[in-house]
Amino acid sequence: MYLLELGGEDDAFAAREAGNAATGVERIGVGLATAGSVAPDRVRGLAYTHRASRLVGRTDAAIDSAVALLEAAGIDREGSVAVRARDVRGATGISTSDAERALGQVLVDRGFTVDLDDPDHELRAVFAPLEEPDEDGGDGDDETDPTAGEGGVCALGWLAVESTRDFGDRMPTDKPFFQPGSMDPLLARAVVNIAGAAPGQRLLDPMCGTGGVLVEAGLVGADVVGTDAQAKMVAGATENLSHFLDSADHAIEDPGDWHVCRGDATRLPLRDDAIDAVVFDAPYGRQSKIETHALDDLVAGALAEARRVADRCVVVADRSWVEQARAAGWAVEDTFERRVHRSLTRYVVVLE
Repeated sequence: MYLLELGGEDDAFAAREAGNAATGVERIGVGLATAGSVAPDRVRGLAYTHRASRLVGRTDAAIDSAVALLEAAGIDREGSVAVRARDVRGATGISTSDAERALGQVLVDRGFTVDLDDPDHELRAVFAPLEEPDEDGGDGDDETDPTAGEGGVCALGWLAVESTRDFGDRMPTDKPFFQPGSMDPLLARAVVNIAGAAPGQRLLDPMCGTGGVLVEAGLVGADVVGTDAQAKMVAGATENLSHFLDSADHAIEDPGDWHVCRGDATRLPLRDDAIDAVVFDAPYGRQSKIETHALDDLVAGALAEARRVADRCVVVADRSWVEQARAAGWAVEDTFERRVHRSLTRYVVVLE
């Protein structure tokens, strides 16, 4: 069993993304989930999971309870150790320094030496509330496990793998080709992971724009195909993909293959079932120069074509497009709302 430390403000969204790297993901508290197994290489590519640790156990959110849990646990390792405690969003009021000292003493008594700089093993102690409080101070309605204690949950785990936090290197304005409105790399990575991007998988973005979605999918090893109606965007996406997937200074060891061409999202130059998953960022109504009826036709047509060439799809937009997706033959598996700022909420719709 593994402990997952989630990031961001939407645990349901983070847990859904984590499903591309772990089995049996179940939220147990704010910012925390457990998983039956993890694929370390895929965990490294997650946007909204920061760490996966081999679970020692969980108890209520109190230092004495954490110490008792560790004292009772079997430990199948030796050498040097560091204890890192965390209070998720500062919500439990636990003193993390006191927790680290108390848990560290248990390990010293068990024969470990302490090395805070380069330990052989790192014990994670994560304290979190069971539910996110509402703005008025009441309890939220997150689906969390109520069995860990009324005050919250503490989970202990031996760090196994951390995600690679290099998204700041690929901000839209820092790419060779930039256009306003480009998706940030953190969200782009999350949605391609939700779509199942991985080595051996082929992912299509039929409205690829600057290629941000394709870059993130390629960086986790998927083979990517992009089309766009504008020649300028095709050229720009090509420049960005070459920069991040081909350049010796930027490419990972085994990036996916990529291809970009000019094309109509409603009439794709692909055979049936040629793609494993489709991801696209639909034009936004208020920002788009496309008339409303034409925008409706474009997105409806793109959803129909996506259904023809793939059996998975993730759509990001300023509205849900659920009605059009169902009309195209898709089943709606999940929907998420992600507030960007006062005038923009992004919808992420997961289709099967």
